[in-house]
Amino acid sequence: MIPELGSFSLILALCLSIILGTLPLVGASRNNALWMNLSRPLSAGIFVFLGIGVAILAYAFLTDDFSVKFVAEHSNTLLPDRYKFTAVWGGHEGSFLLWTFMMSGWMLAVAAYSKTMPMDFVARVLGVLGILCTAYILFMLATSNPFARIVPLPPADGADLNSALQDFAFIIHPPTLYMGYVGFSVVFAFAIAALLSGRMDAAWARWCRPWANIAWAILTIGIALGSWWAYYELGWGGYWAWDPVENPPLITWLFGTALIHSLAVTEKRGVFKSWTILLAILAFAGSLLGTFITRSGLLTSVHAFAADPTRGVFILGILGLAVGGSLMLYALRAPLLKTGFGFDLLSRELLLLTNNVILVVAAASIFLGTLFPMVYQAITDDLISIGPPYFNTIFNPLMVLLVLALGIGPLSRWKKTSFSYLLAQLGKVAIASLLIGVVLPLIVILEFSWVATLAVSLASWISLAMLKDLRNKTANKPTLLKGLRSLSLSYYGMQAAHFGCALMLIGVALSSAFSSEKSVLLAPGESVDLDNYIFAFNGTQRIEGPNYIGEEAEISVTRDGRAVEILTPEKRVYLATGAPSTEMSIDSGLFRDLFVTLGEERGDGAWSMSIYVKPFIRWVWLGSIFMAFGGCIAAGDKRYRRLRKKSEELEEAKVEAQLQPSS
Repeated sequence: MIPELGSFSLILALCLSIILGTLPLVGASRNNALWMNLSRPLSAGIFVFLGIGVAILAYAFLTDDFSVKFVAEHSNTLLPDRYKFTAVWGGHEGSFLLWTFMMSGWMLAVAAYSKTMPMDFVARVLGVLGILCTAYILFMLATSNPFARIVPLPPADGADLNSALQDFAFIIHPPTLYMGYVGFSVVFAFAIAALLSGRMDAAWARWCRPWANIAWAILTIGIALGSWWAYYELGWGGYWAWDPVENPPLITWLFGTALIHSLAVTEKRGVFKSWTILLAILAFAGSLLGTFITRSGLLTSVHAFAADPTRGVFILGILGLAVGGSLMLYALRAPLLKTGFGFDLLSRELLLLTNNVILVVAAASIFLGTLFPMVYQAITDDLISIGPPYFNTIFNPLMVLLVLALGIGPLSRWKKTSFSYLLAQLGKVAIASLLIGVVLPLIVILEFSWVATLAVSLASWISLAMLKDLRNKTANKPTLLKGLRSLSLSYYGMQAAHFGCALMLIGVALSSAFSSEKSVLLAPGESVDLDNYIFAFNGTQRIEGPNYIGEEAEISVTRDGRAVEILTPEKRVYLATGAPSTEMSIDSGLFRDLFVTLGEERGDGAWSMSIYVKPFIRWVWLGSIFMAFGGCIAAGDKRYRRLRKKSEELEEAKVEAQLQPSS
């Protein structure tokens, strides 16, 4: 009976979504205050009923209700409770329910924090989100109901959750990634509302910027968590494989990065309006592309959900109608987006436009490399592979150009910047960056590498340019402290994000250039050396977990005769399915990781294993944290709060006047 309540809650959420997607939009076009004001309570209702659905599905997992088909396929009685709960998003049906619930959470947030906006604009934003929510719930009820029953005889026990998903990272990575993904639906709704209302001015950009920054920051953390999970779970020693399922979040992130920069220009200078709207649409399209790839059955991946073609066609229809319809509206309203403001060939506007073009070209290149093999196979029925060499050859040079622009942009001026001014500002910065790039790797790594020199030089370029800009902005203040206090949170957010780029650049370049690895066969008592570390194999012991058995190896690591760490990689077999699994052991540090993965037993107690030394790899994720932190700081800029406080009473008075009967 309880699972039927879950289906009923989805139906009620669908009814409210249909109303939200119609009445507020009609009310905005007719200036009907009553219909427009329905948008906020309707958003709350959708959130409540979808939340009930998620809670009921979680309850079905925790109580081992195997009459629910989704529960029977992704859980069993031996599964620990924490993984029973996270199994809610361990398959297609439950993960899409979570996706839609998070969409409703963003809708509720917009409803709660939109007091600065005119009611007709809020109604359009929530109405567009209501249409999307309607499509998603219809998709679930038609093809992917997570509450579908097994009748008449449910199994006594279920299957099992994929062994790779029985991990802490699975608890936090998918929800974070989904939250970032659907956050760009809000930005998309703002763009469509702007096109419908014809209001695409600096105020619109100011309303949109906090939502774009928060969505971008969350997506940054989501992607970083995914790469960290792949690094320590999959056992190949890397963190990014250019997998067709990994690429769409990166495509969305690149479009989102371009969008937050374009919004800044639109707000401050009133230019790039059409470009900003288009980027909002493209970022949303990237999120739907990821959904389509993982759920269409086009590919088999550790990240993909097995799905029948009907689901893929349905999602493709949503993608085509949402993106195609928005692009058509964009084409019709494009004449309204013209601006009379201009700028010189050397200006901050042009540098930010260059930044955007580089990001869009990078996203388009990844999109082409991801989709072309699928399209080629569909047309010719032959297989073709596009791997890391293609992506690295195109992506890396573009990122070098982007980093160069990052150093110049903040020090340039709006409208017009003289070349002599930039040379005076950045000449010494460039020389110092090159010197640091040559000297620092020699001191730290004790060898010369052009990759290390280039990476450290570019990271120094970003960091020293930031310090130069900070000095310029505080030079005329009475004290340094007053100068720092006078700067906005959006400025500090930008600096934190750019510094994160510098850290990530060092992590990516140095871990790629100086990583060492060996595949060995060791018997107990034998050892192997790698990068001045000695790895001694002490043997294995049998282990038992709540739902698995296995072998745990003990490997002592020493350096210069001094003990460093004892690593304990595992080889597991899950009892419900007999599926094998490998658990890596990592000694992590700020400047290097020691990484061991256990292979197969070869007889006489000898085991194959792979050993890695990964310098500076943690800086990849440290940089991601700084970037996400910068996005959150920028979203909290006080001018958004001040504007809300000033306009709240005015907006309430306006709404009250609209509801008054005419005399």
